[in-house]
Amino acid sequence: MTKVFGHRGMMGVYPENTLLGFEKALEAGVDGLEIDVHLTKDGEFVVMHDATLNRTTNGSGPISEYTFSEIRELQWNDSYFSSFPTYEECWEEEKIPSLTEVLVLVYSYPEVALNIELKTYAYLYENIEQKLVEEITKFPDMKNRVIYSSFHLPTLIRLRYIDPEARLAWILNQPVSHPEDYMDMLGLEALHVDVEMFLKHIYHWRKWKKLLRVWTVNDKDTLKQLLDVKVKAIVTDFPDRAIFYRCERYAMA
Repeated sequence: MTKVFGHRGMMGVYPENTLLGFEKALEAGVDGLEIDVHLTKDGEFVVMHDATLNRTTNGSGPISEYTFSEIRELQWNDSYFSSFPTYEECWEEEKIPSLTEVLVLVYSYPEVALNIELKTYAYLYENIEQKLVEEITKFPDMKNRVIYSSFHLPTLIRLRYIDPEARLAWILNQPVSHPEDYMDMLGLEALHVDVEMFLKHIYHWRKWKKLLRVWTVNDKDTLKQLLDVKVKAIVTDFPDRAIFYRCERYAMA
């Protein structure tokens, strides 16, 4: 059965990478959450997509130039929150979450996986791979539920060296020759492929469909198509829709 992962939570309906969005995605019945992490100046993991604060908060500049306590004092951009049709004033109480907070939340959903993307193609944080593995070991029951992913192959190689049993996935937005060779050599459990690239080269990828998590799939017809193709997982901003279509297909089977 194709799994459904909530992209940055449930960012088509609720603000991305917030505890609110994660909680709503979990309530919708996702099989996994996809999140992004960065390191603060004092070495704490925060959950945010961009390496800088400008787009979604009233801060500016790189996350790495702020301490965790300074990050927590920031407010979300009014224009960002109010752009959601479901906006409620109580959202303003949301803070940029720490990775620890997300781990505590997901811990209580034992069947849910957590895909942590390291944005190291954009910004190289010193020893981020080692620090991240150490953070996950504080939650022993989460070890087998965490998937580390990155566009940046050196990050995945370092993670494999640090933790030989880590679940690793390489993010791709263009085809590669002999993907099975990468998977075998690096011990990857999956490839995370861009939906447009997957559809453009669908015959190239079909052979490995059960090893592919496809991102970011929001279009209704594409969601249904990928459910029919039976890829390993779909990463979507609207996980509730994907779960509904999946149930619809199983009811028809």
